Amino acid sequence: MKKQRSLNTYTPKERNLYLAGMLGQNMIYNIIGTGLVFYFQSVLFIPAMATGVIFAIARVWDAINDPMMGTIVDRTNTKWGKCRPYLIFIPAVVCVITILCFCNGIYGSQNSSLVNGLIIAWAGVSYILWGMIYTVGDIPLWGITARMTDDENDRASLLSLARIAAGVGGIVLAIIVPMSQAVGNSLTASQGLTTQKGQQYGFIIIAVILSVIGCGLFQLAGFAKERVKSSDAHYTIKENFQIMWRNKPFRQILISSILRAPIQLMMMVAMTLLSYYYGDYNQKNYMVYMIILGGGIFGGQFIAMAFAPLLVKKYEKKKVYNWSCIASGIAFALIFVVYLMAPNKLDQPLWLAICCVVFTVAGAGMGIVNVYQSVMIADTIDYEEYMNGIRPDGVFFAGQSFCTKLNSGIASLLQGIVYSIVGFSGDGVAKVNAMLEAGASFKADPFFEPYRFAMFFLCSIPPAIGMFLAVLPTIHYALPDKKHVEVLEALRSRRQEKAMQEVQE
Repeated sequence: MKKQRSLNTYTPKERNLYLAGMLGQNMIYNIIGTGLVFYFQSVLFIPAMATGVIFAIARVWDAINDPMMGTIVDRTNTKWGKCRPYLIFIPAVVCVITILCFCNGIYGSQNSSLVNGLIIAWAGVSYILWGMIYTVGDIPLWGITARMTDDENDRASLLSLARIAAGVGGIVLAIIVPMSQAVGNSLTASQGLTTQKGQQYGFIIIAVILSVIGCGLFQLAGFAKERVKSSDAHYTIKENFQIMWRNKPFRQILISSILRAPIQLMMMVAMTLLSYYYGDYNQKNYMVYMIILGGGIFGGQFIAMAFAPLLVKKYEKKKVYNWSCIASGIAFALIFVVYLMAPNKLDQPLWLAICCVVFTVAGAGMGIVNVYQSVMIADTIDYEEYMNGIRPDGVFFAGQSFCTKLNSGIASLLQGIVYSIVGFSGDGVAKVNAMLEAGASFKADPFFEPYRFAMFFLCSIPPAIGMFLAVLPTIHYALPDKKHVEVLEALRSRRQEKAMQEVQE
């Protein structure tokens, strides 16, 4: 007999509006999280170490800002609910700040020290401001999932679809570089601009277009309905930190997420790897290999995330999460092994096919882990309500938001250090671009060997280590599925009793 769907759950229309919002929000995240890093490095020529430090400082601030925002969300009480007001009004502000991040000058020896200093300063200020505003929308976007339904299977399905929608937002990775280069080349030819200026303006134009589309979609999530009521209790930031830390299963997930921070390097380095190693900084070549290799990693993620709800029903969450981390870690390590076996031949059919398979497995592991992290965090919110009578949706999903951005900061710093060591930074990148435009081959010329090694190292070894370490905190996970079922049954019973008492009164 088919299980009856809970009445206290979202409608198909609300689900679709939410997923559209998730798609748009992740378009914005990828414009900044990967597009801006590439823009700083390969278009503005800001030194790699400076970029890494900027991102790291921003993440330190997020350690304070994200829990603060989570506290504010949990204290919000309007006729629209706790999360919806932010989802309706914040996307427009995010759009403006996203565009401002790209409005900067080109760093280089042709400038005075003051001008170069101002370029770095604006890069830092605009990015940190973006992170603050983005958080105001990100925490409610994830937090509302715990309020749209009290049905475990519906929630798992929604979060799985949300991760797929987020992955589709990664299409920005495939189009932002070739579209920006195409527009830049057109401006260079028609307006008589220098190649550098043409590429800069091309990036700004595409960033504006994608930001407007992304934020327009982001806003649609605000039209989903909040159904699960929360307690009226309010807590200080300090108390919320204590709540997060005392909740053992949440603490385990948080630590696991931080340990796998280096997986961000895969997405961060992907644009550079495809642009230089496979594309020789040519947008047509970039698109071909993005379809092949990007299709592998994104295809692996989408397929895995699509099957995640079925896995949730059949298998222990902890086991699927841990084994996915291990499988993905092995795949990441194999990427570097393949590079060492054929460092100059990975564009040839056989080696390209091998790379595609390995990238697909790595992507599948990442996809399942991402879905399960969100599902397990939602479970810990139920556990907190069961144990202490409160639902800290905002604060707990602030923890997820913080981990995402902290991981990005750690990855950026690692990338900055490695690129600085090999000289792929600032004027060095400008020299590489000039050589490629003159006909050099990035994958074959011995001059580029340190840069090739650095790129493949960054997108393989640190992510592999991170995935293996991520298993350690969740080996003895404190909220097994059997216990969570008991928690949900107890909560439904409490809510029914409370509803009956309110009717009698």
